[in-house]
Amino acid sequence: MMYLSSILDVFNGEIVARTIGFTQDTEFVLDTLNQLPELPEGCILHSDQGSVYTSYDYQKAVKEKRITMSMSRKGTPADNSPIETFHSSLKSETFYLDGINRTTNAHVIQIVENYINYYNNIRIQTKLNSQSPVKYRQLTVK
Repeated sequence: MMYLSSILDVFNGEIVARTIGFTQDTEFVLDTLNQLPELPEGCILHSDQGSVYTSYDYQKAVKEKRITMSMSRKGTPADNSPIETFHSSLKSETFYLDGINRTTNAHVIQIVENYINYYNNIRIQTKLNSQSPVKYRQLTVK
C-alpha cells in the first residue's frame, strides 16, 4: 500500500506539492505542506478531517505559513471534490486504464510522477479554456 499526499491549487487545478510514501502520518503530510513556496496572504488550505490534518503539528505548521485552514464536513467527500477528482483521474487514466494490478513500488512512483507532470503541463481542461493548468497560469498571471 502506498499513499499520495497532494495539494492542488484550485485557481488552475495544478498539483503544486506532493509526497508519495508508505505511511500516512503527520510527518508525511508535513512533507507535502513544506514543499509550498511562500504564499500571498489570504491563502486557504482545504482538507478533510483526517487525524493527520487535525494534528497539533500540522495545524501549527499551517499557521506558521500564514495559511487559513479549511476542513470538509465529516463524511462529506464532495467537499473535497477538486482533489478527489484529481486522484480519481490519476487512477482511471493510469492504473485502471492500463490494467495494472501488481507492480513494483518504483514503478508506481514513476507512474504517479509522470502522470502529475502530464496533468500539470499537457492535459488540457475545458474549464481552463482548453489549456493545461500550467499554461493557463502562465497566460493569466503576468
